[in-house]
Amino acid sequence: MEQMYKSLGVSPQVYQFGEKTLEALKERFQAIDRMAEYNQGKVLLAMQENKVSAACFAATTGYGYDDIGREKLEKVYAHVFHTEAALVRPQITCGTHALAVALSANLLPGDELLSPAGGPYDTLEEVIGIRESPCSLKEYGISYRQVDLLPDGGFDYPRIREAITEKTKLITIQRSKGYATRPSFSVAQIGALIAFCKEVKPDVIVMVDNCYGEFVEAREPSDVGADMIVGSLIKNPGGGLAPIGGYICGTEKCVSRCAFRLSAPGLGQEVGANLGLLPALYQGFFLAPTVVAGALKGAIFAANLYESLGYRVIPTGSEDRHDIIQAVELGSPEAMLAFCEGIQAAAPVDSYATPVPWDMPGYDAQVVMAAGAFVQGSSIELSADGPIRPPYAVYFQGGLTWYHAKLGILMSLEKLVQAGLVQLPA
Repeated sequence: MEQMYKSLGVSPQVYQFGEKTLEALKERFQAIDRMAEYNQGKVLLAMQENKVSAACFAATTGYGYDDIGREKLEKVYAHVFHTEAALVRPQITCGTHALAVALSANLLPGDELLSPAGGPYDTLEEVIGIRESPCSLKEYGISYRQVDLLPDGGFDYPRIREAITEKTKLITIQRSKGYATRPSFSVAQIGALIAFCKEVKPDVIVMVDNCYGEFVEAREPSDVGADMIVGSLIKNPGGGLAPIGGYICGTEKCVSRCAFRLSAPGLGQEVGANLGLLPALYQGFFLAPTVVAGALKGAIFAANLYESLGYRVIPTGSEDRHDIIQAVELGSPEAMLAFCEGIQAAAPVDSYATPVPWDMPGYDAQVVMAAGAFVQGSSIELSADGPIRPPYAVYFQGGLTWYHAKLGILMSLEKLVQAGLVQLPA
């Protein structure tokens, strides 16, 4: 095995250091496998009870009227996430698009959007209008306010109570950390926040950005009071097979409005051809629990490996996991680039390429991204990225298999060692 890793570019010293780290993770990995087994059962039951058949995989074009497979896929998603309705479409191009659809469909001029968990992910800043952009919510007369987190990463409940007013129509909660160094939120934490907000204003709509969190826990935010949960199919729920798409699951009223916004008033969910993508969307969703399990093992391995070398990692190697993202504060642009070079070198696609920082659309700083993926930009596949700004943190996620995630982490360390930025203990 050591020889195989050597042929892949990992030195015996780095390989042995990784093996020592793994010795203490057997129980953690067993717990992840049990969670995957439970979530696999949820998906299988939804497909069986909704009578998924071979007819569901037929391609449709044009308007896509009477698309049985599309309609049944949305029932499967609603069943798994325990919601009244779901919108699952290849016409949703990414997670940011899904969030923009959900927000613009359920907010009207004069309404206010509140984030009680600090600032949103970078790409939402232009959607909201924090950074000026054509067609932002701000441009349509929708105001925004946020309540920053407490220094310990908790919710500032007194200030949240003050911030909720008659104008507050929708509350958005981002489950994952994004490009921040705060902890990601557990489903239990999100549930407590939702209950508090609805106690203050019972009719407020709560939307949860569920990206990177699906199938990490036994429950989802829709199980604890969220009116909408939103995500991307090239992250967890696509299982690495979905080539595009996003989902919005929630109440019938909210999802219906989202469908009208995505297509057109009067058309809603009745249009939208599947273009032959349904087999990948169904099978990807079926595989998602085990794919997420592999990504979680990789994240925990990365946390323990880099923590043992003295780096700050978020979450720590021993903390419970609430998403698949692992942040490592590397302290310099050079270390970020070396880390990402290792991830790219471990990829099955474009392994020969060198990641360089670039002005990525939707971000206010240059971003370096390593992602030699079968699906461009897929965050459930092995990838690492981060904005080139202090504290110079890189965000690692994915790996369609645990073994690939393991190789990626070892290669990231290998590149740091080769660059003289890390010295392994004797």
